[in-house]
Formats: sequence, structure tokens, C-alpha cells
Amino acid sequence: MTSEVVFVSRYDQRVVLVRDVLKADTGLTEAACQALAVRLLHLIDEAPEKVRR
Repeated sequence: MTSEVVFVSRYDQRVVLVRDVLKADTGLTEAACQALAVRLLHLIDEAPEKVRR
């Protein structure tokens, strides 16, 4: 018996977390939530640390 290990990056985990929050709190479609989650994380990741805190 072998089981396949699927790698999920920390970034992908963050996208899923943000997407799920957007999906629960807005009336947006899943595709729209996914796109918005990617854009939001990109903005957060690119912001200087002084701005993030």
C-alpha cells in the first residue's frame, strides 16, 4: 500500500485561508474570491514591514 504525498506550499495555504474568509463574508463567487485573495496577499507581501505592523 502506497500513499501519495501532496505538497501544498505555505503560500497556497495562505491563499486558501484568505479565499475561505472572503467566501464566507462576501457574496462573491469562488473564482472571484480566489482572484481577490491572490491580489490581497501580493499587496501584503510587497508592503514594507513598517507598514504591515
